[in-house]
Amino acid sequence: MFKDSLLHPLPAEAQNMPVPQQFTFPFCYEPHPLCRLAAKEVMEHCYATEEMRPSEGKMFGVLVVEDPTQPYRSERECHADQLFYLAAFSGIYNGSYHHDGFVPTIYDLQNPDGYFHEEEKRIDAITQQINALDNEESNTSNSIAPHDGEARRELIALRKSKSHDLQMWTFRQFKMLNAKGECRDLTEIFKDFKSPFSAEEYNDYKSGRTSQKPKPKIGIPPGGAGECCAPKLLQYAYSHNLKPICMAEFWVGPPPKDEMRTEGNYYPACQHKCKPILTHMLQGLDVEENPMLRRNREMLAQVRTLYEDDSLMVVYKPSGLLSAPGKDEAKTLLDLIRDTHPEAMLPHRLDMDTSGIMLVAMNEQIYKDLQAQFYRHKIKKKYIALLSSPSQKAEAYSGGETGQNSVFPDGSPLQGTVGLVSLPLMANPFDRPRQMVNHEHGKAATTRYEFLSADRVALYPETGRTHQLRVHCAHPEGLGRPIKGDNLYGTPSDRLYLHAESIEFIHPVTKEVMSFTIPAEF
Repeated sequence: MFKDSLLHPLPAEAQNMPVPQQFTFPFCYEPHPLCRLAAKEVMEHCYATEEMRPSEGKMFGVLVVEDPTQPYRSERECHADQLFYLAAFSGIYNGSYHHDGFVPTIYDLQNPDGYFHEEEKRIDAITQQINALDNEESNTSNSIAPHDGEARRELIALRKSKSHDLQMWTFRQFKMLNAKGECRDLTEIFKDFKSPFSAEEYNDYKSGRTSQKPKPKIGIPPGGAGECCAPKLLQYAYSHNLKPICMAEFWVGPPPKDEMRTEGNYYPACQHKCKPILTHMLQGLDVEENPMLRRNREMLAQVRTLYEDDSLMVVYKPSGLLSAPGKDEAKTLLDLIRDTHPEAMLPHRLDMDTSGIMLVAMNEQIYKDLQAQFYRHKIKKKYIALLSSPSQKAEAYSGGETGQNSVFPDGSPLQGTVGLVSLPLMANPFDRPRQMVNHEHGKAATTRYEFLSADRVALYPETGRTHQLRVHCAHPEGLGRPIKGDNLYGTPSDRLYLHAESIEFIHPVTKEVMSFTIPAEF
């Protein structure tokens, strides 16, 4: 049972469970059974305790640790009296950094007697002075006096300077440890990293309040850095001489606006805030290899060529293989093809977890021709997806060309149902690679669908936005049912059950209409 102390004993079911030999790779992992048991207790505690009952959705985390004062009797088996777990939530939960049984924040910004709070009051006082000058201007027919205008500019500059200084001071208070005993504050950790702009800057630009597009900053930590679950858990473990064994993060409560998070699902640590921090904090631990790299080697062997001439190739890409190089060091489909065709280019891509047919151009001229065909919607693509089982009625755009909403009744036959999903999409700048629906700022995205059975659907994208099919299936205003195995917008499984089954295009040289099909393996 979840206790008010911070070091919680594992449930009795953990007795004699295998213990992981390496620590969790936090950016891609399958939760260890020990973490699943701990997470279950934390969720039950949240719903059984008044102050913890979710009024908002939040990321929670658990860290299984070894207390060195109680050494293992076995290297490979867990004894319930020898392993414990810590629990944490990201940022502020239900209005507070502090809840019984959860590790504390690394630096308490809510301390009413602390420097942060006192300096915030001084900055607020400057804002009140600026507002007072603005009110004087609005209450008189004359424009603001020159000396008052100069005073206003000086106050704005002072507020900006003080805000920046306070922000940097705050980052220096987050002194992060690692398993080697080394300590670095956030300004040192982010020294060579590119941090995204703030949510305020982004919203001001999107709403038109400023015309200057925000840009990432080098060496400036993002707001909220150090307040996520993983850093809090590791910091407490290191500070109290506890050995980290395995870790998992999961969602509790309703999903955030414009995003799709599922309660009880496990999620990797975020990239823009946590990757630089955890890169430092995991040093000295024996961490698992990135599972994506292991899987990558297997997937490369499954690539096969369906057609090839001097102009283009048609290839099959398996689920789990990146189409083109990104930030990771894993070899991609394009890397593999360029081993034998150095000038090859990709006129389109598939998500890493999507399997199916892809076109490859052998030179830039063919690449531009195929890209133009995609742009003009001359290329026809068909995807097959298996949807997760509906837990409730799902609203979807249907009715052919009408685009009117309708509800799929539970238990009714869906075979032959056709319709249209039209939801504008945009990247979530603070949680890439996630996409989100945004009716104000999103780019138009349209998908036609046809149900082949209750759970099997054919998808025909009319636009090519990132994660378009995945979001259009998962979002409540779309089909309302995530694709099976979608680790970003649904529930993970052995794979993402989305497959690019067929493609039809005009050969750039012969002008012949060509079509290829590979049936889904599911």
